[in-house]
Amino acid sequence: MEKPIQNEEFIMLTIKRLGCDDAQILMEGARSKAAHIGVPMCIAITDESGNLIAFERMNGGKITSITIAQDKAFTAAGAKKATHEYGSASQPGSAAYGINSAIGGRLMVVAGGLPVIIEGEVVGGIGLSSGMPAQDLACAQAGLEHFSNSMVQR
Repeated sequence: MEKPIQNEEFIMLTIKRLGCDDAQILMEGARSKAAHIGVPMCIAITDESGNLIAFERMNGGKITSITIAQDKAFTAAGAKKATHEYGSASQPGSAAYGINSAIGGRLMVVAGGLPVIIEGEVVGGIGLSSGMPAQDLACAQAGLEHFSNSMVQR
């Protein structure tokens, strides 16, 4: 007969994760900024594991940006850092050269992907694509700011 598992031997993880409502708030902020700057974007929101929760391709968002936005959100959540932080580190001669080909080419090294962090924990990622990298990043940041402001109001 097997010995029952004792509490001190078995520890379950508690994972904080974005929900669909949270994803919509992030998307609202990003969409608003994209409309303000006049660049229709593809917007992706993932959970902490990089799995897609929500996606929107604004009217006029580039078809090629669908996958890029999702991969930016995936990278930001999974790597727990902004995609642009890989930019210079992934260049020839740098320590992380070639990292952009990792994970089946999904790891993005271009600005526009940011982790969503609550109380020091990464709970998801936001990724945008269709504009210049600085525009993608500004819209992702706007999504985070809108989300943060909504958290204060709750």
